Amino acid sequence: MAKHSVNGIDIHYQIDGDVSDRPIMCSNSLASNLNMWDLQIEHLLAQGFGIIRYDSRGHGQSEAPKGPYSIEMLADDAAGLLTTLGIQHVHFCGLSKGGMVAQMMGVRHPDRVKSLIIADSAAFMPAKDTWEQRIQAVTAGGMEAVVDATLERWITSEGRDRLPDQVELIRRMILNTPVQGFVACSEAIKSMDMRPGNPKITAPTLVICGKQDTGTTPQQAEEIAEAVPNAELELIDNAAHLANIEQHEVFNSLLSKFLAKVGG
Repeated sequence: MAKHSVNGIDIHYQIDGDVSDRPIMCSNSLASNLNMWDLQIEHLLAQGFGIIRYDSRGHGQSEAPKGPYSIEMLADDAAGLLTTLGIQHVHFCGLSKGGMVAQMMGVRHPDRVKSLIIADSAAFMPAKDTWEQRIQAVTAGGMEAVVDATLERWITSEGRDRLPDQVELIRRMILNTPVQGFVACSEAIKSMDMRPGNPKITAPTLVICGKQDTGTTPQQAEEIAEAVPNAELELIDNAAHLANIEQHEVFNSLLSKFLAKVGG
């Protein structure tokens, strides 16, 4: 188990392959951990990439200090981990909350990113009452209070039938998320607004979204792609929020195509 102290907390991370030449960093969604990227690792290794994946503050085996957190803080964590590892810049891939961190990396730490992959994410979350309801439910009843509804949003019914092992992995990730970390990251998402900053992003950017994603919708993906200069948009059919799991072969193919284009 690898951990480094970053910005005053221990961040848990895993490295696969050689990150000295073609590194890509992967940032997890809310209520998951670095294992959400399992289905990308073999493919990226075969393409010659080294992968740095980590548990976001408040998640997995990283520390979950009391909030408030912010997306700026989460991006600083990622940049700080790169500094600690002695890595100057990476291709940065994030999904959902991780995609929000990717946007912030492009704005706040542009010298650390070669390119951005923003998957099933948003620049702004307008439904503040929905987030408050989730925070209250988890505070009162733990992660068990939201696990079933979250799974229904994250994977289509067809996908849940087709991928029972992956669904069980996702269920365990949700249930093992520290309540304090979930609440503090939810507050960060609720208060985030990347719309003013996204037009300043200079890194080559790919925006991906599952067509059946109801949490961060294709329309929200389109809004990111329209705001970020020269961004590409790809929608994946038969996929909800965790498109990288539900349609991992399509997701991986899009990654390869984009990274080859930008000189990965």
